[in-house]
Amino acid sequence: MKKARESNLTIYSKIALLGLSTLFTASTVFAVTPEEIKKVVTEDQQAYLDTLKELVHIESGSKDIEGLNHIAQVVADKLKAQGGAVEIIQSTDVYRMDDTPEKVGPMVKAVFKGKGKSKIMLIGHMDTVYQKGMLKDQPFRIEANKAYGLGIIDDKQGIAAGLHIINILKKLNYQDYGTLTVLFNSDEEISSPGSRKLITETAQDQDIVFSFEGGGKDGNLRLATSGIGAAYLDIKGMGSHAGVKPEAGVNALTELAHQIGQLQDLSDPKTGLKLNWTVASAGKTRNVIPDQATAQADVRALQVKDFEKLETVLADKVKNKKLADSQVAVKFEVRRPPLAANDSAHKLAEKAQKIYKDELGLDLKVSTIPTGGGTDAAFAGLKSKAAVIEGMGLSGDGAHSDAAEYILIDSIVPRLYLATRLIVDASK
Repeated sequence: MKKARESNLTIYSKIALLGLSTLFTASTVFAVTPEEIKKVVTEDQQAYLDTLKELVHIESGSKDIEGLNHIAQVVADKLKAQGGAVEIIQSTDVYRMDDTPEKVGPMVKAVFKGKGKSKIMLIGHMDTVYQKGMLKDQPFRIEANKAYGLGIIDDKQGIAAGLHIINILKKLNYQDYGTLTVLFNSDEEISSPGSRKLITETAQDQDIVFSFEGGGKDGNLRLATSGIGAAYLDIKGMGSHAGVKPEAGVNALTELAHQIGQLQDLSDPKTGLKLNWTVASAGKTRNVIPDQATAQADVRALQVKDFEKLETVLADKVKNKKLADSQVAVKFEVRRPPLAANDSAHKLAEKAQKIYKDELGLDLKVSTIPTGGGTDAAFAGLKSKAAVIEGMGLSGDGAHSDAAEYILIDSIVPRLYLATRLIVDASK
């Protein structure tokens, strides 16, 4: 989008030409002015890129505990240097899913205390999807308006944004907020098994939660996402010779077919619940009655209660077996809850759109329709009345690609400006 790619100098000039008289009413009083914020944010762009380069050059795949400990320490040291009360937290309460590793990476939590009443939380994740050793083939690099690197959009830019927003407020000597809580986890790409509880608990008494996942090519904000769940069928039978004595066996594949048949129509278009069986396995040899069979289903929901209801339905339905001697087990896991937009989120998003339009001359789209992707912001909104906004990070694309992941450099100033302005606005 042409407007979204205007240079920082052009944006800055536009603000000056508009003039404060057209941007703000005469009665508006700011502890720091939008012009002061803009100046500091613009001056901070190169420092932001330097931090981003440093973070990209730390390999931190979700199962690379050494790398995750390294990046956590680097981030913690930066937050300590900014005056935060900082903890590196190793989770002892892990929600075990089918693919959860034995050990998960740490979280970094920092709290900055101000003089006001607002409680604002910034979240992002330090882990990536990449394997150790891949960095050498794609180090940080800049080409025109794009900065490339493994994990740069998902979510190293979000970690750098959180660090620099704190730094910008410090440079502005702004302390009118009540608390600013920064929480960075390192297991987001594996559905946050070790951090979900802390995210939910920390968000409970917040007023605002900003999640710094990337905003896509156009920098969209997101207020709602669908929840992600998974169902697993595990069937045990008894093997026997398929040609000589098949009746002596208990065909696990036959039972699996029966179970999938009775569990295939559980989706509900009225509520947005979707269940689709996507993976199945049974048997290893053609002439042997299979003694084991498994299947997995992908589940999406727009309400937590639909996950809870589905889990009960699954457990009840599998009791109806075709083969009495088969053993049927079903497991359901919530990989991520849905994120639903509340009134506070809608109002804050409208304010963000106004700031973008009036003060930067840029359009800002806000998505309120749940999409298929999950987000840690949903854990933040699970038990909180806070205004939760996802997509506060930079614009870019290529997430999970080992050749084309990038951020748009000219989105740095607008995004850091927006978050800082919203924090100041919420704290006055």
